[in-house]
Amino acid sequence: MSFDILTYAFMQRAIVSGIAISLMCSVIGLFLVLRKQSLFGDALAHAAFGGIAAGLYLGVYPLWTAFAVSVSSALALTKIKQKFQISSDATVAILLSSGLAMGVILISMAKGFTVDIFSFLFGSILLVSLQNTLLILGLCGTILVIVLLLYRRLVYTTFSEEQAKVSGIPVEKMNYLFVVIAAIAVVSSMQLVGILLTSSLIVVPNVTAILFSRGFKQTAILSMIFAVFSAVVGILSSYVLNVAPGGMIVLISIIIFGVSLGIKSLKTRNKFVRKTIASSKI
Repeated sequence: MSFDILTYAFMQRAIVSGIAISLMCSVIGLFLVLRKQSLFGDALAHAAFGGIAAGLYLGVYPLWTAFAVSVSSALALTKIKQKFQISSDATVAILLSSGLAMGVILISMAKGFTVDIFSFLFGSILLVSLQNTLLILGLCGTILVIVLLLYRRLVYTTFSEEQAKVSGIPVEKMNYLFVVIAAIAVVSSMQLVGILLTSSLIVVPNVTAILFSRGFKQTAILSMIFAVFSAVVGILSSYVLNVAPGGMIVLISIIIFGVSLGIKSLKTRNKFVRKTIASSKI
């Protein structure tokens, strides 16, 4: 692989944007995985699909309508869940199906798919503009600062909402804030891997990191490393092999997960063998 491709402006924007999106998704994804809401990101992506279709149909910049629809849908369903005690998997199904239905209806009214729709479905990180790159960097910085400032509150709320309430943490407000930043991260990630693969970017690096780590901070750091590595290698490989960047990024992430499973399995097996040998000596 020649490093000459790094001199191209579009490749520089793609890598910078990919790193920023990976950091956002890995951080937000860890909280989602630990909350047992791994598919919430997928539901938000499908809600964003409805927003994108609305933007294209109305002649409005699709990302803005995607942000609006995702955030408003996430807030509405969070309110419904808290008020009527609906399970998390049910709210995910509602959000996913409603966004997809809205998108399909608007696309059919607009007489079919367009190139713009396909770029959002499967990602178009190599075509990201300078303005979008700056927007992604700004959103990434904002989300990371919010998470750092509210780190303890978010962790308490994630592991035990009841204990968080006893400690005086405004759990409902924290949940609303979290779904907003999760929606922002998901919509931003669509430019990297597309709507159909967004949940993979959120879930896979975190599940891989959980295999190795013992503490929350260590898991978060490992997840960010895996996500950034997958994004950078995936983008570069996709250009060289002339394949879709989104699919390549997720494939690299899955390969890392598979290798990690093998290493974890080997360590567990060796540990069992050592214990067996030690017990036989006794």
